[in-house]
Amino acid sequence: MNYLRAKDIPMLFKQLSQVFAMQKETLIKLDGAVGDSDLGLTMAKGFSAANDALGNLENASIEMHFKTAGVAMARAAPSTMGTLIATGLMRGANTAKEKNTLGTAEIANFWRAFCDGIAQRGRAKLGDKTVVDILEPIAVTLTKQAETDASLSDALMAAHESAIMALEETKNLVAQLGKAAAFQEKTRGLQDAGGTVAVILIKTMAEFVREN
Repeated sequence: MNYLRAKDIPMLFKQLSQVFAMQKETLIKLDGAVGDSDLGLTMAKGFSAANDALGNLENASIEMHFKTAGVAMARAAPSTMGTLIATGLMRGANTAKEKNTLGTAEIANFWRAFCDGIAQRGRAKLGDKTVVDILEPIAVTLTKQAETDASLSDALMAAHESAIMALEETKNLVAQLGKAAAFQEKTRGLQDAGGTVAVILIKTMAEFVREN
């Protein structure tokens, strides 16, 4: 698959819904170390709602698919991370306006808007040990891949690799935002739960494109 079409988006969210359902317990455990243990439930519930909402759309544009998914997630999972991911989806949707397909360059724009939207909404910056520490390398990698005319599959796989490395690097950071910030030094050495969500997102998109 060299690009995503409108009809591919519901299938992508079906896969995301399945993946986050399977990763629910893993995210609950990670979040429980320095949070309130609800992240796994939030993501599973949010992506399930997004999947259901897209199943009711007919002849919708790429932009409308992503916006609908974002709205559904915001309603179904109004917690911090649910709101942030919903914001990212809706910001990303704006980059797909009047686009019939999303190739590498368009996906790079999508993830840049996704990252910036979450950073602004959450008032997070690099080094705060949040999902932004993973989303920024994803966006940067995809932009670089687009500049070299890489295929969509290769670009997403490279972004996934960047995300894995970034998640590992953030283990040495101290959380500065959210409930985890209360634990300060105790967060050093721990894998960030929100960052793990970002890795799951880019991995699922990369696998979807590669397999279809």
